Amino acid sequence: MGLLIISALLLAVLLVRLYREPRRLSNGIYLLLFLLFFGMWLLTLVDFDTRNLVVSVLLAGSPLFVVVLAAFLVANGWILLRREGRRPANALTLITGLGIIGLIVVLAAVAVLALDTESVVLVVAAASVVMVASYIGFLFTAFLLYSVIYGRMPQRSRHGAIVVLGASVREGRVRPLLANRLDRAAELYRAERAAGGEPVLVTSGGQGADEPASEARVMADYLRSRGIPAGAVLEEGRSTSTRENVEFSAALLAERGVEGRVLVVTSNFHVLRAAILTRRSGMVADVRGARTARYYLPNALLREFVALLVQYWVPVGVSTLLVALVFPLLAWHTGAWS
Repeated sequence: MGLLIISALLLAVLLVRLYREPRRLSNGIYLLLFLLFFGMWLLTLVDFDTRNLVVSVLLAGSPLFVVVLAAFLVANGWILLRREGRRPANALTLITGLGIIGLIVVLAAVAVLALDTESVVLVVAAASVVMVASYIGFLFTAFLLYSVIYGRMPQRSRHGAIVVLGASVREGRVRPLLANRLDRAAELYRAERAAGGEPVLVTSGGQGADEPASEARVMADYLRSRGIPAGAVLEEGRSTSTRENVEFSAALLAERGVEGRVLVVTSNFHVLRAAILTRRSGMVADVRGARTARYYLPNALLREFVALLVQYWVPVGVSTLLVALVFPLLAWHTGAWS
């Protein structure tokens, strides 16, 4: 009964938070906690043998899942580097996969050494590393789950503006990732028009050192070539980051007297972080994503997750430290250090 009560409380808190403000990363944490406690409650409804079987499968399958995940990340990282070029930004999945494999090897060696020497310090250290890794995995799962859900939430109609976030336009070309964003924005623009709205389209992105023109200009030209009226497109060509995309676009809309809710369009992997930034900037907005090539998604999602960890470095750092201290404090409390 206790598990069911906790599940109900978590669900109630989650629903209230979703109603008040869906653009929060912590909503994903409440969602995952609810699913975990609700799942544990469901296990209490089955017979003892079935419950033991499920728990045994989960315990035995977890290490195998980690190994398979590491292999997948390494393979995906290799594919991405071959297709997108050998740049540091494209190596995140490969580095993560190799890091997981390295961690497995080190933990296995420590476990053997701890058994041989009966060292409490090694056991506690290994357990703490596993706890921290599991906690980071929990946070990533919450981020991934809520990213998918937020991107599929029903959107409100009648937006005053549609803002398309830019991406690299080296050589002045609209690459597939950006083309998908622009096509999605054009689709949403036409849907708004069909529903009786008159939104403006804002292309947002500055000019990098390796770009012949601003992202905003190249994007605007692309939209016009796809039949969007020239008078419906505004260019915001100064921004150099997602935060500036949002802030400068909001300033441009205010300057032009455009009112109403804003619909921000980006890639599907970028939806949640973009939504968080619109909330932080005070923009009343919904965010929708465009499809991304499957081979590109794992690296992009990891990059977004790392960016969010950096953005929330204080709560993440404090909570990670507390998790890391669980086994040392437990060993101290039970007298295992002596």
